[in-house]
Amino acid sequence: MSLKKKIAWNTGVQIIGKALSTLIGIITVAAMARYLGQEGYGNYTTIIAFLQIFGILVDFGLSLMTVQMISERPDDTAHNNKILSNVFTLRLFSAIFFLGLAPIIALLFPYPPIVKMGIALTSFSFLFISLNQILVGVFQKNLRMDRTSIAEVVGRIALLIGVFTAIYYEKGLMLILLAVVIGSFVNFIVNLFFVRRFARIRLKFNFTVWKEVISRAWPIGISIAFNLIYFKADTVILSIFRSQAEVGLYGAPYRVLEILISFPFMFIGVLMPLFALYWTHKKIDDYKKLTQQAFDFLVIVVWPIIFGTIILATPIMVLVAGPEFASSGPILQILSIATAVIFLGTLFSHLIVSLHKQRKMIVGYVATAVIALILYLFLIPRFGMYAAAWVTVLSETMIAAITFTVVYITLNWRPSLKISNRALAAALIMSVIILITQYFLPNVIILVLIGGLSYTIFLFLFKGVSKEFILEMVTIKKKA
Repeated sequence: MSLKKKIAWNTGVQIIGKALSTLIGIITVAAMARYLGQEGYGNYTTIIAFLQIFGILVDFGLSLMTVQMISERPDDTAHNNKILSNVFTLRLFSAIFFLGLAPIIALLFPYPPIVKMGIALTSFSFLFISLNQILVGVFQKNLRMDRTSIAEVVGRIALLIGVFTAIYYEKGLMLILLAVVIGSFVNFIVNLFFVRRFARIRLKFNFTVWKEVISRAWPIGISIAFNLIYFKADTVILSIFRSQAEVGLYGAPYRVLEILISFPFMFIGVLMPLFALYWTHKKIDDYKKLTQQAFDFLVIVVWPIIFGTIILATPIMVLVAGPEFASSGPILQILSIATAVIFLGTLFSHLIVSLHKQRKMIVGYVATAVIALILYLFLIPRFGMYAAAWVTVLSETMIAAITFTVVYITLNWRPSLKISNRALAAALIMSVIILITQYFLPNVIILVLIGGLSYTIFLFLFKGVSKEFILEMVTIKKKA
């Protein structure tokens, strides 16, 4: 197979894989929400949010730092195998330690017994997720994210089968959580199988390497530790001061957000080796050009998400989670703004890593975390899930602004808004078409399809995207 065909195949698999993974994820959320109801889904949301805090602590910046370190010497296989093996071992033992603490600390919280038992069981899922992140770094470095896309789809299918099995036999939340563990395990095993072609990962205890990795990763780790305060403390605080039913109403649209924001992380993850390579070799013009291309691509995706979700939020939640979650619609509208900010913030935060400016972000993350935590504690007991959603928007906006400022100062780059403005115009016309059409065709699936088609047509008419741009994004891996 020629290089061009390989590139087309890999890119095609990624697109199809992410589409399938998203679809399966939405179906899974729909099945769980309809089966568990507001309170049951609230218990599930509490369990996941509680463990995500420990999962983020486990990461400590190792995932991003691994990609950076193995991308700096792409042809040194022995060096990279040593780095990967030691990071994998370090991650394994840190995950066992921190995730082992989660069920113990959960005993101190005023949660019902099923939530505490669920935290203990689901901690195994987060163990496999944490190990998986290191393997994904190998695929990012080798520009073969098609492999991890396949693994993700297989894991999601295993989860979906498990969830439907639990529902069919009416086994309740605990069996659903067991399905979550199995899905994560399957994803990990498939990635472990694929990674053998690119690296030999073994348990290694080279403490000199551990020291180097930790010394480079700790600024990211500190930033991530404070990041979790403003990103996940909302759900945990909500679960303490409000009912589990309200947590469920907040958790369902929040889960939609999490599914959506997996896309920019995947997309920028593919580009991270190129960013690291360009910066290391002082190819500044190539770095800036790639940054602009990534920005353009993300805004093309994000504008229709904002406007489409704001208009169709309530029918989307009814479609996804059932009529019982109709009141989640306004929360989804608010979180759609946060989604848009996270899309662009993901680009800037990854650029920070490739530019080796992690330490400059520590103050920004600390300030954002402190402000968000104060607002969460003051507003959530009074205003519940609406306060949680709006403070999430505020905190994500603060981080995006701070990371962009650091990138601007370091790189002397600011994005051209030419493509963004054209995409915005296309999204506004799409919104008008949806608003008019919904009076004649109130089916949300049809409205989404009509909106997507109209946006695409006007985006091309306004020259917001061209055939050349698409080809350049598709073949961008060839530059490596």
